[in-house]
Amino acid sequence: MDILNLASEAENYIIGQRRYFHRFPEPAWEEVKTTLAIEKQLKEIGLEPIRFDDISGVYAYIHGKKAGKDAKTILLRADIDGVSVQEKTGLDFTSENTGMMHACGRDCHIAMLLGAAKLLKGLEDSLTGHVKLFFQAAEESARASQEYIRRGFLQDVDAICAAHVYGGLEAPFIDISPGYRMASADKFDIEVTGLAAHGSLPHTGKDAIVAAAAIINGLQTCVSRDNNPLNPLVINIGTIHGGTQRNIIAGKVKMEGTVRMHSAEKRKQLEKTLEKIVTDTAKALGCEAKLSYQYMLPPLYNSPELSVIANKALHKLFGGEIRKDVPPMMASEDFACLTEHIPGLYINIGCANKRLGYTENNYSSRFMVDESILKNGTALCTQIAVDYLGGGLPE
Repeated sequence: MDILNLASEAENYIIGQRRYFHRFPEPAWEEVKTTLAIEKQLKEIGLEPIRFDDISGVYAYIHGKKAGKDAKTILLRADIDGVSVQEKTGLDFTSENTGMMHACGRDCHIAMLLGAAKLLKGLEDSLTGHVKLFFQAAEESARASQEYIRRGFLQDVDAICAAHVYGGLEAPFIDISPGYRMASADKFDIEVTGLAAHGSLPHTGKDAIVAAAAIINGLQTCVSRDNNPLNPLVINIGTIHGGTQRNIIAGKVKMEGTVRMHSAEKRKQLEKTLEKIVTDTAKALGCEAKLSYQYMLPPLYNSPELSVIANKALHKLFGGEIRKDVPPMMASEDFACLTEHIPGLYINIGCANKRLGYTENNYSSRFMVDESILKNGTALCTQIAVDYLGGGLPE
């Protein structure tokens, strides 16, 4: 039995689900109608969806009929929230929720996973393990996975896999590269306190703006001198607010910034380095400064073992011609919180199509996908689950 043929037979269903969910994007943690609609589809497939008590999102199990006592469980994840973008695609099934759009492709992720649910349900008699289907809320919040983990959601999971459509890759190519794939994303606030004075008497004050400028320059030495240049690191100051009027030396400055990197080890060390630069630089200029650092998302790491399984699955399904390795990115993903605890694989599925004019990347108001790739995503996730669990397919 050929999983790609099964996915092709389900293609109309998968595309239909994508178009339905595309019309009704909802904000993070407010995916109420989305959760209910997914729940309905899972029931129609013959599964028993499980809701969370006080948050959106839903999951279900497919228990392999040949699973033994020590059988493994693989989790397949799709994120489900929309983004705050006013759609300008002109599609017949354009968003009906003003100011919201599935501009990241999560309508596709929902549809591909529902397709995989349909296929895997039909294969449950031959599975020697279990599949946990997870429709995750609030990826945009960058905190959702941690909330599910806190509730013990990963305790029965041995491996995880997620398929994500990517406008930066031409259809039908698929990226399953191992190793670090996306950066961590942490944020910080800096408050510099000096002493205000009239601009005509600078020696009577302590200029918080001058101290802030020195701090900004000092922080960049972490990138250029403290960090191994082979390890990507970006420190960004995004906002700076200070001073009261043009002829007064500022007594206070507040700044906000982010840190992104691929090295999990460097991430553990960087906060102390930043704090020392911030406090010592301010002190040298007669000011005081405080750093508040908040850890958000870890770097996303693809398990080499799961990447090998995925590569074999690609060859089974497509002959291997559609694999294309994408360089690691400095963007971040909530899925990384899951892979920090359990071996995981994040799959980039190319959805751009120059011939059709689909060239906008994710988060564009004109982001569109080549829907022919959706069945491929369903087939690949299904094949990976089957191969990971073992047991083969019925003749």
